[in-house]
Amino acid sequence: MHLPLRRPSRPGTPPRSDASRPGRLVVGGFAAAIAVGTVLLLLPVSTTDRLATPLEALFTATSAVCVTGLAVVDTGSFWTPFGQVVILVLIQLGGFGVMTAASLLGLLVSRRLDLRTRLVAAASTRSVGLGDVRSVLIGVLRVTAVVEGAVALLVAARLVVGYGMTPGEALWHGLFHAVSAFNNAGFALYADSLVGFVGDPWMCVPLCLAVVLGGIGFPVLFELYRARRRRTGASRWSLHTKLTLLTSGVLLAGGTLFFLVAEWANPRTLGALGVGDRVLAALTQSVMARTAGYNSLDTSAMNSGTWLGTDVLMFIGGGSASTAGGIKVVTFAVLAFVIWSELRGDPDVTAFDRRVAAATQRQAVSVALLGVAAVLLSTLVITATSPFGLDRILFEVTSAFSTTGLSAGITADLAAPHQLILVGLMFLGRLGPITLGSALALRSRPRLFRHPESAAVIG
Repeated sequence: MHLPLRRPSRPGTPPRSDASRPGRLVVGGFAAAIAVGTVLLLLPVSTTDRLATPLEALFTATSAVCVTGLAVVDTGSFWTPFGQVVILVLIQLGGFGVMTAASLLGLLVSRRLDLRTRLVAAASTRSVGLGDVRSVLIGVLRVTAVVEGAVALLVAARLVVGYGMTPGEALWHGLFHAVSAFNNAGFALYADSLVGFVGDPWMCVPLCLAVVLGGIGFPVLFELYRARRRRTGASRWSLHTKLTLLTSGVLLAGGTLFFLVAEWANPRTLGALGVGDRVLAALTQSVMARTAGYNSLDTSAMNSGTWLGTDVLMFIGGGSASTAGGIKVVTFAVLAFVIWSELRGDPDVTAFDRRVAAATQRQAVSVALLGVAAVLLSTLVITATSPFGLDRILFEVTSAFSTTGLSAGITADLAAPHQLILVGLMFLGRLGPITLGSALALRSRPRLFRHPESAAVIG
């Protein structure tokens, strides 16, 4: 006979509403935004030539809200300015997080947040407590406005001076690409993305900076800002910030070197450029492969080995509570420290003289393995029913799950069921690891007993 471990609810107490669970609210908010975006993109005013099909509208709306950038139609020519504005708004909503955007709107209108809204906002922004939610939301808004505004002006000025655009057109292009870059979305108004600017640092560098700032995560940005104001050194940074910055730097430098080596002699990519342009292009590709989705090199012309390396970078992604996707760099770093500690025979997993909590290790393993399962299963299904090769399909699937948006050139040619699989992957990739991590953290509760310990043979 088992005794109950939790006190039963009192008679007459209403059951807990789903609205009290932040994870479900976040998922519902994203789904609602995708539905509204799909309807708007189906309107005749959204397209230039013909009406969008329901699948084209759904795919584009999902890609925008999930800040992915994969597209089945050309953004610059298929959609009218109204359709492009819809996409831009969806990108901004997706980058903020729908519930974060709703909380910001409520804060701006009423200047207050009720407890339920603060709980949801805290889960969405990874705030450390309910007391700092308001300041975090205002900080998110300020950082977004400053970065997007500055990058938009730089890109617009370059387009006017270097490419002869009118100021109005240049300002729109600058704003669109700045918002898309900071939110790691990868939507471009040019059919070849940034290939036309491959050797132009005045275009590539500002967009790369926006991608890095958007992908590093708001918690890290806020901590760095507070540390600068208080004039504290790196030794006072939190473990999360140290892991994020170290892993991001290693992946950025390693990715640049990887692209230089892998594509140096490829005449269809780096091989046709000068030395300086090759370095710039490799750096840009390394930044964008971490879930941003822009490309200054023809991705479909790369070597198959380069695709595989890009798959790894895309899968890892960017920082937690950022606009980037993937399993996140801290998840990857924690797994690396787990392996290193096991190889050394250490009883605890330590990083920067801090013991990594067992719950954090379990969360990292769960997020990574579920991500691997989603990518492998989707790749298997599409490969079994598609004429395209495994390398291209794996690239496309990983890009969708990691919400990167890079393409091997087959997205528009996939059958409708395969495109729907990518839609599901984009939704899962944007929300799955986030909601899973939150659910694991929120559901943790003390047990009144422990099972007997045993061992199994590993390896």
